[in-house]
Amino acid sequence: MNTGQRPKMEDFGDYLFIVLKMLHYDKEEDETKTEQVSLILSSNYVISFQESEGDVFDPIRERIRSDRGRIRKMGVDYLAYSLIDAIVDNYFMVLEKIGEKIEDIEDELVKNPTPEVLHTIHRLKRELIFLRKSVWPLREVISRLERWESPLIDKSIDIYLRDVYDHTIQVIDALETFRDMLSGMLDIYLSSLSNRMNEVMKVLTIIATIFIPLTFIAGIYGMNFKYMPELDWFWGYPMVYMIMLAIGAVMLMYFRRKKWL
Repeated sequence: MNTGQRPKMEDFGDYLFIVLKMLHYDKEEDETKTEQVSLILSSNYVISFQESEGDVFDPIRERIRSDRGRIRKMGVDYLAYSLIDAIVDNYFMVLEKIGEKIEDIEDELVKNPTPEVLHTIHRLKRELIFLRKSVWPLREVISRLERWESPLIDKSIDIYLRDVYDHTIQVIDALETFRDMLSGMLDIYLSSLSNRMNEVMKVLTIIATIFIPLTFIAGIYGMNFKYMPELDWFWGYPMVYMIMLAIGAVMLMYFRRKKWL
């Protein structure tokens, strides 16, 4: 009844109690949902408990109804393996959706790194942490099932459990890879903002540098002294204006030669 348990396996002698996390991607809310699935494996039956309707077991039900494959020829331990395998295989579908979202974020990060992209990155990081907590203990559960000396699990099932264990390792590796990619994208976002700010500061600095000598000249001729020889000169204003334009043009040429522009 407690649906907040981490994946685990407990041996009660005449039956095994297994807790798993079933994941599915909700397209409407654009997020990954989790649901606890509990399995009771005994000598001649398997009971599964779910939180709500809808699961990933439809292919298994269809194989049982149509009598395809070996599922009706094997024991209940093989049925339990099939249920676990279906849950683990569905993890790859969820990871595929997350991978697509990460690719979209990468494209958006290069074109236009906005604060919304940063929020999306943080949301995906929290989602991956949540998925890691749901998947990481599963490796221990599968490993214990494979090594467990129980009459409820036949040795012929070990090869199938090893396959599920390998899939679990692949899922964990993919989650770690996605986490590293998101951390790298967060660094890229911060670097992009820093570079953009540096470009803005460079332009403002160049503008301020150009206007410093022009402000100096304007300040000199803005002083209200009576004896300033240039005040009575007919070409004084045009000459000062041309000098200021020449200074600005020379400084721009110098900046371009230095490749500061």
